[in-house]
Parts: sequence; C-alpha cells; structure tokens
Amino acid sequence: MRTVTYICLICLLTFGGQAQVKQSAEKTDFRIQQNLSDSALLDLVQKQTFRYFWDYAHPVSGLARERSNKSFDYGDEVVTTGGSGFGIMAIIVATERGWISRDAATDRLLKIINFLRKADSYHGVFPHWLNGATGKTIPFSRKDDGADLVETSFLFEGLLSARQYFNRDTPKEQELRNKINWTWNEAEWDWFTRDGRNVLYWHWSPNNGWSMNHELRGWNECFITYIMAASSPKYAIKPEVYHQGWANSSYFRNNRSYFDIKLPLGFNYGGPLFFSHYSFMGLDPRGLKDRYADYWEQNKNHTLINREYCVRNPKGFKGFGPDSWGLTASDTYNGYDAHSPENDHGTITPTAALSAFPYTPEYSMQALKHFYYQLGNKIWSQYGFTDAFNETQQWYAQSHLAIDQGPIIVMIENYRSGLLWKLFMSCPEIQQGLKKLDISSPYLK
Repeated sequence: MRTVTYICLICLLTFGGQAQVKQSAEKTDFRIQQNLSDSALLDLVQKQTFRYFWDYAHPVSGLARERSNKSFDYGDEVVTTGGSGFGIMAIIVATERGWISRDAATDRLLKIINFLRKADSYHGVFPHWLNGATGKTIPFSRKDDGADLVETSFLFEGLLSARQYFNRDTPKEQELRNKINWTWNEAEWDWFTRDGRNVLYWHWSPNNGWSMNHELRGWNECFITYIMAASSPKYAIKPEVYHQGWANSSYFRNNRSYFDIKLPLGFNYGGPLFFSHYSFMGLDPRGLKDRYADYWEQNKNHTLINREYCVRNPKGFKGFGPDSWGLTASDTYNGYDAHSPENDHGTITPTAALSAFPYTPEYSMQALKHFYYQLGNKIWSQYGFTDAFNETQQWYAQSHLAIDQGPIIVMIENYRSGLLWKLFMSCPEIQQGLKKLDISSPYLK
C-alpha cells in the first residue's frame, strides 16, 4: 500500500494531526420547510449558505473567516485566503440571483481588494491566513508563515471570475477590475519553481525560506495552481513544469477500477472528494482533456466511487446509504480529518455530496433531501448545513468552514446555470494557459 499524505488536508496538519475543535453555542433549530420543489430547495440552500460569506465576513476586510467556531490557537481575527476566493464566487452567485444588489456586491468586493492590496504578500503571493483587521500574516504552522501558492490560486479563481462578471463601464466596476488586474499581474508564479526547477513549490517564507519543501505533484486539489501559473500575464511557468512536475508522481496515474468504475488519476478510490471541487469551481471540466485524462470522467467517476463505497458501507457505520454519502476533509467528532474510502471513520460531510451536483445531480439531490428533511433539525443552521456528522458517534457538528461552505453554493450554481464556469473560462489568460499546457476545452478558440 502506498504511503499517502493527502496534500492539503486543509486544517488537519495545522496542529500536528488534529485541530482541537471547541464547539460553539450556535443553535441549529431553524424551521425546516416541508414539500419544497427541487428548485426551491436549491435556492434555499444556496441562499442560506451564502450568509456565511455575507453576514459573517470579517467587518474590516470583508474576507471570509476561517470557521464559525473557536478552535485551538486560531485567534479571533483569522481570515482564509482560499476560502475568501470561494466567498467571492458566492457573492457573484448572490448578485446574479438577486439576493444582493450589484452595487452592494461591488462595494464589498472593493473592500476586499483594497484590503488585499495593502495586506502581506510574498512575491505577490498571499499567506494561507491573514489577520482580517490588520492584513498581517497569521502563521498556519510554525514554518508556514509566508506565501501559500495553493490558497492564492483559489483566491485568484474567485477574483478573476469577479473581474469577468463586473464588466460594466462604471467608475466602481472599472476600479474593481483594475485593482484585480494589478494584483493578478504582481503574483510571481514562476518564482515558486525554486530557481527554475520543473515543479512548483507550495510555500516560501522570509523567515524559513523553502524549508517546508512541499512540491506540488498530482493528483489532488492543486490542479488549479498549475493552470493559474501557466496563465500568468507576466510570470508564467513553462509547460515542462506542468508535465515534469505536476504529472510526475507515483500517485498521478491510476487507471484501475473500483466497483467496476474506472478511475483515470489519483489515489486508490480517488481520495477525498474536495479534489474534484476546488479546482473546478471556475475551471469547467466538461470537455476538458489532455494527454493524461478526461477531467469530466475523472471527477464524475471519483464521485461515483466515493458514493458507492458509502452505499456498500463495508465498516457498517450508522447512517450510510444511497441517501447519505460523501467523504471529504472536514471537522469530525475528535478533531479534523480528510475522510475517504481509505480513511473512513463514519463521518459524512454534506459539502461532499452537495458540491458534486454537476457530476451526480440525481444522487446529490437524494442526499440533499435527506440532509435537509431527515437531519435538518440536527445540522441545518443560519449558515446552511453544519460541517459534518457521525451518527455512529451520535455527533453533529455545530461548526462551519469557509472551504466547505463555498463549494456548496458555487458548484450547485454551476450545475444549475454554469455561471462560474462561463465566467472563469472566458478569461483570455486562462485560455492561453490551457493552450500552453496542451489542455483542450470547448471554450478555446
């Protein structure tokens, strides 16, 4: 069996294995509405979840808070770079659907970009966490106190989508676009090849240099990082960095079948489902192909394998089945973990099935109805569904995490209208970056 460290595990590794989560006193007894149409239920879930990024955003920066509850050593002011990128995409959805005005959205996004323009960055790349009041770096771990290339790629996934959406010839929208472009142009992606090596590195710090020594090799959630790096107007990587770095690892190609479902890339059984979400909130996998994979097939089959594992439920956990499935990284009853078929302790995470709506709409709707109608009195709250639950342990989270809430809104919207896919894929730089890496897409002219 291969030795695996799922690259991110986003908060798992932060505190040496498990974040010691202290539950908040937030109530989850919001009234469940019965007999909603599928469309009305999707509206409700998207709109309620959006409140996390609108009502609960940091008041000074407008950026997304890391989580809704207190956790060991976090501090009150921590905001998340990647989660804020997802939150920016959620603001676009809310504007398009009329939950907030275009002016209000523009004002919030100007607050965000003005804050980022003054916040700490390193060769134009932002840290994982910032202090939402001051813009100073909050270390993610002892040596991770500088640039985080992956989180920054999630942030720019949102910012470039906003640039494409807010395209009117008004002073505010012009200012927003200009400041996004300045920030985008200043990020030195190629610098993170560490003196010209053919691979990207995740971290760099003025205090610790390259000591984290974390190469970005696939398959995992960092696909978007290579797309961004190839698309940079001023600091783009060479194609060799993608082909010899990202696509060169012992767990990149798979080409085995699980439950008679073929998996082109990645770990056994595919790993946590966030691999098929984070990169593809803006990047449209439909018809996206290169010499390594058809990315629609990859993401759909990864989802089907994850669900089938939950349906078969080989460990006999309570609450698993056709209407309750989805293993990914989240809070759990004893901390935080990156759940997958190879790391299953009975915790279901709603974002896993709900962010899979584009790939498995019937199965995701089945799960959504179960989460809302059957479990809503335990996991439905002012910010949508809480992070996770484990019925074997009789544990139901009261917490929310930005990186789990954002994909619910955005991927449901991509299923419904393709909005974020159309916006992000319309970026001329992204189209050029895909061509450079020899990735084909229907969007490419």
